[in-house]
Amino acid sequence: MNTNREEIHIVWFKRDLRLQDNEAIHNAIKSNKRVLFIYVFENSLINDAHYDERHWNFIKQSLEDLNTDLKKHNTKVLCVQAEVVSAFNQLFDTYKIDAVFSHQETGLLITYNRDKEFTRYCRNNSISWVENSNNGILRGLLNREDWFDTWENYMLAAQIKNDLNADKFLSIEEIQHLEKYFQTVNLETKNRTPYQKGGTKMARRYADTFFEKRHEKYMFNISKPALARESCSRLSPYIAWGNVSIRQIFQEAHKHKTATNKKHLGAFASRLRWQAHFIQKFEMEHTMENASINKGYQKLKKSISLEYQKAWKEGATGFPLIDACMRCLQETGYLNFRMRAMLVSFFTQILWQPWQAASQHLSTLFLDFEPGIHFPQLQMNAGETGINILRIYNPVKNSLEHDEDGSFIKKWIPELAHLATPFIHEPYLMTPLDQQFNHFELGVDYPNPIVDIKVARKKASDTLWNMRKNKEVRQESERILKKHTLSNKTRKLNTD
Repeated sequence: MNTNREEIHIVWFKRDLRLQDNEAIHNAIKSNKRVLFIYVFENSLINDAHYDERHWNFIKQSLEDLNTDLKKHNTKVLCVQAEVVSAFNQLFDTYKIDAVFSHQETGLLITYNRDKEFTRYCRNNSISWVENSNNGILRGLLNREDWFDTWENYMLAAQIKNDLNADKFLSIEEIQHLEKYFQTVNLETKNRTPYQKGGTKMARRYADTFFEKRHEKYMFNISKPALARESCSRLSPYIAWGNVSIRQIFQEAHKHKTATNKKHLGAFASRLRWQAHFIQKFEMEHTMENASINKGYQKLKKSISLEYQKAWKEGATGFPLIDACMRCLQETGYLNFRMRAMLVSFFTQILWQPWQAASQHLSTLFLDFEPGIHFPQLQMNAGETGINILRIYNPVKNSLEHDEDGSFIKKWIPELAHLATPFIHEPYLMTPLDQQFNHFELGVDYPNPIVDIKVARKKASDTLWNMRKNKEVRQESERILKKHTLSNKTRKLNTD
C-alpha cells in the first residue's frame, strides 16, 4: 500500500445519474480535497432477478452521457464491476478516502443490506459516509403528519447548482491509471430503438417536447394504451435512474403552467407528488417487498397455476388487451399506468395468483423499475392493502373504452389485425362460421380465454370484500392509515 496516499472525496453514484441538482456532488466539491466519481456495477444486483439487461444498458447510456459532460472538466466516472466494499478496498491501495457522498437509496432488501455492510466498512476505516435525502424522501419517519408540506417545500426550494471545475477532480489520465486495477465496464450498448435511451440530455428532450406541446392532451389520453405513449411525459425512467431530479421536473411544470393548460400540468404535478408518496411509504415499510403491508392479507391463500402464469407472461391469455399490453411491455419497456394496473389486477384477481409471483417478471420489463413504487403499487392493484378502493379491472371493458378502434391490439397482436373491430376485442365470440369467413381458427391462431372472466371476477370480488371485514385486516388498515395518512388535504392520495 502507498503510504503517501492523497486524501480524496468520492461521489458514489447510484440512482442519481446527473450532475445538477445533485447534493452529493455539491457536498463533495465544497472542500479542498479532490473528488472521484464512481459507479459500481454490483455483481449481486446484476444477478438479482428484479433486473434485466435493459436496465444496465440504460445505466450505461446515462454514464456515457455524464462522461461526455465531465470530459470538458478533464474527468470521468470510474465504472467498475465488483461488489462495493471490494471496489473501495482496491481504491484504498492508491488513495486515502476521507469521505464518501451519495444519496439515500430506497431500494431492495439486497441494497439495504449492502448499505449496512458499507456503513460498517466506513466505520472500520474511519471514512465519513454522507448520505443525502433523495427527491425529498425522508428516512426514519414515524408518521406522515407534516410530510406533504416538507416535501412541497423541498420541491419549491432553489435547485442545487454545481460549479464543476477541473481542478476539483481526479484527471482522466489518473482515472485511466486506476482502471488497470479493476474489472472495468464497457459502456457501449447496442441501441435498441424500442427502448428509451438513458441520459440527462435525452431526459431534457422528452421534457422539452412534453412541456412545449405533448402535454396538451395529457388528461384526455393518460388512460389510453396507444395515445398515452405520446401524451404522457415518458420521463419515468429518467426520474427512476436519476437523470433528472423530481424537483427539476416539478419546477419546470410550474414554469409552463398557464390558464389554458393548468388542468393538464396540474394533474401531471400531482402525479409527481403521488409517486413520492409511494416511495416514502416503501421507505417506511420495506417489508412489503415480500409480504403484504396489511398483515391480515398474509393469510390469503391462492392456488398456484404455472400454466396461468406462463400464459400471462407470454401474452397468451386469450384476452386481447391483456396480451397486447404484455407484448408491448416486453418489447418497449413502457406501458401507461392504467394498463399496468390492469395487468396486475388480471394476474392477482382474475387468475387468482399471488402478487409476489408477478413481481420479478414485471420489474425486469419496466424500464422505469423503481422499488419504492413497484411494491406498493403491486399490493394496491392486487387489492391487499385494506385502505385503497378495491378495483378489479375488466379487460374487455377497458379495451372497448380505451382502445375503441383496436389500434393498440392490432399493433401488438397482428394475428387479430384482419378481424372486424368487435371481434378484435372479443375474438372468442366468433361463431364457427365467422371463423371460417375470416380464415381464423380460435385456439390455433389465437388462444381461447384461459378463464371464465365473469366467474373469476365474482370469486375475487366476494373474497376480497369479505376479507375487509376480517378483524386483523381492519386493525391493520387503521395502523396503516395512522402511519401513512398525510393530512386532510392530501388524504385522497391514499384512496386513489
